[in-house]
Amino acid sequence: MTIQEFDINTSDVYPVTDSRQILSPTRNGAADAVFFAIQGEHHDGHRFISELYAKNVRQFVVETAALTPDLRHELAQLTDAHIWEVGSSLKTLQELAARHRGQFDIPVVGITGSNGKTIVKEWLAQVLSPDFLIQKSPKSYNSQLGVPLSVWPLNEEHTLGIFEAGISKPDEMQALQSIIQPTIGIFTNIGSAHDEGFRSCKQKVAEKLRLFRKSDTLIYRKSYAEIDEEIYLLLKAVNPTIRLIGWSTEPTAEMPILFTNQTSGTKISLRWEGSAYSVWVPFSDPASLENATHVLLASLVLGVTRPAVLQERFARLRPVSMRLELKEGIHRNLLIDDTYNNDLAGLSIALNFLNQQDSRRQKVLVLSDLLETGMKPAELYPAIASMLAEKEVGQLVGVGPEISQYQAVFTVPTRFYSATEELLQSGYLNDLSDSVILVKGARRFSFETVVNRFVQKSNRTVLEINLDALTHNLNFYRNKIGPKTRIMVMVKAFAYGSGSAEVASLLQFHRVDYLAVAYADEGVALRQNGIKLPIMVMNPALQSFRQLIDYQLEPEIYSFGILDEWMRFLKTEPDQNANREAVFSIPPIHIKLDTGMHRLGFLPDEITRLGELLTSNPNLRVATVFSHLAGSDEAEHTPFSHEQYRQFVDGAAQLEATLGYAPLRHLLNSAGIVRLPEFKLDMVRLGIGLYGVEVSRLEPQQVQTVGTLKTVISQIKALKAGETVGYSRRGVLTQDARIATLAIGYADGYDRRLGNGVGQVWVNGVLCPTVGSICMDMTMIDITNAQAEEGDEAILFGQPVSLTDLADRIGTIPYEILTGVSERVKRVFYRE
Repeated sequence: MTIQEFDINTSDVYPVTDSRQILSPTRNGAADAVFFAIQGEHHDGHRFISELYAKNVRQFVVETAALTPDLRHELAQLTDAHIWEVGSSLKTLQELAARHRGQFDIPVVGITGSNGKTIVKEWLAQVLSPDFLIQKSPKSYNSQLGVPLSVWPLNEEHTLGIFEAGISKPDEMQALQSIIQPTIGIFTNIGSAHDEGFRSCKQKVAEKLRLFRKSDTLIYRKSYAEIDEEIYLLLKAVNPTIRLIGWSTEPTAEMPILFTNQTSGTKISLRWEGSAYSVWVPFSDPASLENATHVLLASLVLGVTRPAVLQERFARLRPVSMRLELKEGIHRNLLIDDTYNNDLAGLSIALNFLNQQDSRRQKVLVLSDLLETGMKPAELYPAIASMLAEKEVGQLVGVGPEISQYQAVFTVPTRFYSATEELLQSGYLNDLSDSVILVKGARRFSFETVVNRFVQKSNRTVLEINLDALTHNLNFYRNKIGPKTRIMVMVKAFAYGSGSAEVASLLQFHRVDYLAVAYADEGVALRQNGIKLPIMVMNPALQSFRQLIDYQLEPEIYSFGILDEWMRFLKTEPDQNANREAVFSIPPIHIKLDTGMHRLGFLPDEITRLGELLTSNPNLRVATVFSHLAGSDEAEHTPFSHEQYRQFVDGAAQLEATLGYAPLRHLLNSAGIVRLPEFKLDMVRLGIGLYGVEVSRLEPQQVQTVGTLKTVISQIKALKAGETVGYSRRGVLTQDARIATLAIGYADGYDRRLGNGVGQVWVNGVLCPTVGSICMDMTMIDITNAQAEEGDEAILFGQPVSLTDLADRIGTIPYEILTGVSERVKRVFYRE
């Protein structure tokens, strides 16, 4: 069925593309949803149609190529559903969004460029929100899927749209232009982002300029010669009447801009339509000044021209954090920090993130008045009330005069305060415990004070975990193995130092098939944090067998000794617990074969006896049979890996014949998935690769850095040549130097072997060598070549300090460095 045959009014329905995500807050419920089942590189939305049907969704867009006989039979059972068959669900969504955008004759700002798109969008919305009702992209929704989802909520109340558009390869911008239809364009800059998708920088600029082929005005920095040249060669040819505002800091430019350094900031000066304008902004770095200039010019184009108003609004600009940060809080709380992201779509995204966390903890939302939604309060707060009920939020703490007026519409337990200070003085925050608390508010409410009240106080050394990068890496390995092979993820050793419960929650959200831990205690902790996925325990012990039963953890059986202990336990335990109310449910087991690693596992000549024991005990169900490659990360061992594979397949087949059923087989680890994908079998085990280290080194550019270890400069000293630094006077200065002391040492996991110049620390764009020995709690570095002050940030590893390079420097492996980060170092989890 083609798009013209759709009987859909885009103003009456809303799109759903992810079965796990919250339904639209601005609609009545599932009956108004249309699910677009998209077949992507790493997923297939058609698998979840029945799941959404069970949630009362009744409208589905499906792709012809996905309609197998089984799926057609499944859809035929949904007798009251409306199902549209199309060539591409994504293209259909884009065409519908474009049609919806065409209903509104309002100014729309379209923003593209290599960097700064999201910051410009957020600052522009902040400056213009008193004068316009704005619909804008949530977070950085600028992709082929994100743009139509951003534009769809436009309604007759809005007076301005602000949308960003990002592309990664040719021929993508045309669809985004049709959806956004910008009347005003901003081209922020051009850089190296997504260079790999284009033949040249010129081609990338030309593709981005397609966004403005029907725009009335384009704002850009003329100093970017590649942009300026292509504008006059290409854009003016297809849009000769476009008004070009090309600004530059050159005094002879057509639109000259003057930056003047002032106390704690910079004055931006220009002339606009015959009048002089100056605004002070609290920034001095070049990127922020560039972004602020784009915002200032767009504000003037849109008619916000009163100097006093502009000055007041620009003085309030602050760095934009688009991150959802998950932090450990006091009183066993988890804290989600989403302060200063003040729109309805952002609230929806944050609630989805909240819902992924520990299901056993109370969910609390601290929410201020929402001031940038484009909705009337009488419609807005009932819609928010529906969202909170949908996500089973346990408590709402409302802050602000507007939200307090609508407390009657909320069905969840509530508390309301007129201002942030009233909330802080009430003492209520001190009483919250064992909760997951989402803090979200408009800038004027200063919710950073609420976050500071909740957050666990610790040293200023943190390990930041990028959950978006972790998701990217998961999808990279999933793509390697294809949709038919299952995936087990290793979350042992505190998820390789990254934080087990938080990582496991994300993996559960992304529907991995299995988790694996080293010890039963790790599995118990995951269960206590709401993880329901099957969990394999690699080192079960007699003392932990009761926990395996109680928490349904699945033991690895690698020897006759452990098998005998497990069978004897299963025979005696029911008698010992005859009076217990708990049901005695035996978890399945995992059989490990030794094919050459010679660490743990049954040898080939033991498989016959093993099979006999297993079949004589019908209570034992084998979930998987597996082995471990000894040298998958190095090409020289590939022949041995092939021999291990042959031996494993033979052994698994022998065991399967004895059992009379086929357990899942898994052999590959992270390195094996890349080097030997033909051995993927039924399941693979993903470990260090998930955390951003591609140990085969065949495709290191395909994985993203997940963990970044950061600290701060505690003190700076100016020392003379010949002086010494640190214990045993090992750090001898050969020249005058500025020495900074960092708040991190070997007790935090920064290895002592990295002392005396072996390690390098990133400080404000400069690699600074260590000086002297690493101390237990402190490290000294030479910052002579860096512009740095006390309190500045220092990066020990992460971008741009490669974990692999750091390991190479001290002759170890990335595993050791990553798992060596002490648990006393605070973990901060975030999503962009």
